[in-house]
Amino acid sequence: MQSATTSTAVTIALVGNPNTGKSTLFNALAGMRQRVGNYPGVTVEKKVGKLRIGDQAIDLVDLPGTYSLAPRSPDEMVAVDVLLGRRAGEMRPDAVISIVDAGNLERNLYLVSQVLELGLPTIVVLNMADVARRRGVTIDLERLERQLGVPIVVTEANHGVGIEELKRSLTTLLGQPPRSAESPFPEPFCREVAALDEQLAARGGGHERLPRYLVERLLLDTAGYLEETLLDGDRASLRQELSAARARLAATGAPVPAVEAIARYGWVGRVLEGVVTRPVQQPVTASDRIDRVLTHKVWGTLIFVVIMAIVFQSVFRWAGPAMDLIDGGFGALGEWAGTILPEGVLQSLVVDGIIAGVGGVLVFLPQIFILFLFLAILEDCGYMARAAYLMDRLFVRIGLSGKSFIPLLSSFACAIPGVMATRVIENRRDRLTTMLIAPLMSCSARLPVYTVLIGAFIPERAYFGGLLKLQGLTMFAMYVLGIVVAAGVALVLKRSLLRGATPPFVMELPAYKWPAPYTVLHRMFDRGWAFVRRAGTLIVAVSIVVWAALYFPHPTEEIEGPFTARRAAIEAQLSALPTEATERESLEEKLAAIDGEIAGAYQRQSFLGRAGHWIEPLVRPLGWDWRIGAATIASFPAREVVVATLGIIYNLGGEVDIEADEDRTRLESALRGAKWDGTDRPVYNTPVALSIMVFFALCAQCAATLVVIRRETNSWRWPIFTFVYMTALAYVAALVTYQVGMLFVA
Repeated sequence: MQSATTSTAVTIALVGNPNTGKSTLFNALAGMRQRVGNYPGVTVEKKVGKLRIGDQAIDLVDLPGTYSLAPRSPDEMVAVDVLLGRRAGEMRPDAVISIVDAGNLERNLYLVSQVLELGLPTIVVLNMADVARRRGVTIDLERLERQLGVPIVVTEANHGVGIEELKRSLTTLLGQPPRSAESPFPEPFCREVAALDEQLAARGGGHERLPRYLVERLLLDTAGYLEETLLDGDRASLRQELSAARARLAATGAPVPAVEAIARYGWVGRVLEGVVTRPVQQPVTASDRIDRVLTHKVWGTLIFVVIMAIVFQSVFRWAGPAMDLIDGGFGALGEWAGTILPEGVLQSLVVDGIIAGVGGVLVFLPQIFILFLFLAILEDCGYMARAAYLMDRLFVRIGLSGKSFIPLLSSFACAIPGVMATRVIENRRDRLTTMLIAPLMSCSARLPVYTVLIGAFIPERAYFGGLLKLQGLTMFAMYVLGIVVAAGVALVLKRSLLRGATPPFVMELPAYKWPAPYTVLHRMFDRGWAFVRRAGTLIVAVSIVVWAALYFPHPTEEIEGPFTARRAAIEAQLSALPTEATERESLEEKLAAIDGEIAGAYQRQSFLGRAGHWIEPLVRPLGWDWRIGAATIASFPAREVVVATLGIIYNLGGEVDIEADEDRTRLESALRGAKWDGTDRPVYNTPVALSIMVFFALCAQCAATLVVIRRETNSWRWPIFTFVYMTALAYVAALVTYQVGMLFVA
């Protein structure tokens, strides 16, 4: 162990069950001095806070909330490796803060018994003491401290109560030597562990000897994850030894893995003997009364729907003004930059690449802030656990739990905050599955595509006396398509790539409390900043790459030469007219039309335009020509880009505003008038329009979402998988839509 010196920062790990106020305690100790990242190679978030007690600098590591230290996956292995000092680049903690819910000691001390076995100096924090008092729970602290053998501090972290006392206790704790590990297991089990330890040591092979805790886990892990992770060489012989050891334990009445629960809960019972007093008759608390309504099958579901509607509307609508402000601000900045920079590649790079790229990142911030504001409030007040409970009955049918509902709901506004919201899901497979299907929800970026194509090609028919309209039904169908396909993909993933038993939905319902403003605001800004810092940089880089593909090559003479004479003639007429002349408007429109033609010519000559020609044989079965193919490729950074790209390709310029009736009508008219090259055959009809909409309903045309998946999973494997499977699904669905649709047209 490192000595507690004033010159070197020591490391303290924070461990605890979910819903014990662990994050609140972490924020109370570390304040704003935090950094968040991922442990290399896994999806586990790494949060480290800095604090100073006197002259002692401390790195506080917030480990993921868990009910036990029994690793069954790489993500779950992280906490054990960190506490044992086996993670490359991570110092073994000098001490541990084990936080427990003061009102539920019986359950929380199970994890404490595992932490104490690791032999690190440990302090137990009894948090939410006020909630325990209201339930009539009294705790003999002196007796508990004596029977537990480690110091105890009582806190109410959300009110800041007990934090200073905890800091004082930490200074004392840091000077203590490593504590001797005490095993709660029966003697036969300890003998088998000792024998197994000797066998592993005898295997040698130059490998570092396993800590006793992992030898113990090796014997307890009947699923075999640790055998695959910790052992190499001849596993077969050791597997036989493990099987024989488990058989001997079963014969002595200590079957594996049940022996662990029996031993640890037996230890918990001995530690709590004479410590906790509860009222004979449990008092009916305010939380109990509220739960009778909020978890009711009918009333609870109705209230849940209302709350989710408010959240959804807030993310979808209330963010609009702020997003417009950011969008307008960057638009004005781009115009200003365009006036001070000379026309050419530098101006285009700064305006269309860098400024547009940064604006494309920051425009999502209002949605992210609003979503995480609501999530933080709902989580901190205790409602999130009830929402997951209510939705679990529905989601368990596709192999997920109720915790997947809010991330998927959020994805209807934008998949980026939706993917980030999967952090509330502890189960790794559920989290990954939810993350991979979230982009299938029809986000707001798809709306411009639906709006233009439905307006141009879906007839304005009405049914049931005008109650239902075909255009509205088509829009609704696009949303339903995403939901149905997402459910199917989730089922397939949970039965194949992410196979695993649907975890039993065990969740404690924490007592309701008023959300702490500091915690709520901190979580909101922390998530927003994480998005800008961790995803924004990559999104800007991707935007610049796509800009380059759209800009180069840029043969000015070749492209603009054919337009020079017409342009010069119009400019000459304009210069000859007085500023108040009515003819100016007509001439300026002609000049804008020429600019649009020039922009379209550049687009067709760009690498991206050429790519559209290359892929035409691939997209022709969908009813698409090269222009639609090029627009689809150009929309990779963001789906909504397809509208502006179509505007450029059809010589309307790149500033098509879908909200403006005039621009939308011009684009719809241009699409209806488009012909296949060298023929009079129209490119667009209803099956083609449906084919494009179905493709965009299912495709992964959003670089920002893929980058966020990369950041959240800490691997390129999952965003690549998402892009491939969604693109394949979108292509097949668009192909079927077009081919079947043409049968009816014929």
